[in-house]
Amino acid sequence: MCIGVPAKVVKKMEYSAVVDVMGSQTTVGTIFVPEVKLGQYVIVHAGQAMSIVDETYALQSVEEWRKLVDARNAETV
Repeated sequence: MCIGVPAKVVKKMEYSAVVDVMGSQTTVGTIFVPEVKLGQYVIVHAGQAMSIVDETYALQSVEEWRKLVDARNAETV
């Protein structure tokens, strides 16, 4: 099973983009989504933007990721 993380495109270059993933920024490849635009959300897996997703889906997904992170952090305290 592969897990993709939603990320917002904050800077677009020719074959890559800087994306924000839950407050952290990283550069990903955009070869699979060359049409992506600044401000759109993508699913990121293995350093590549795999698909463009709508903002509502992305924000709901981020909220679920936050719940998982919070639950894990609560276990380790």
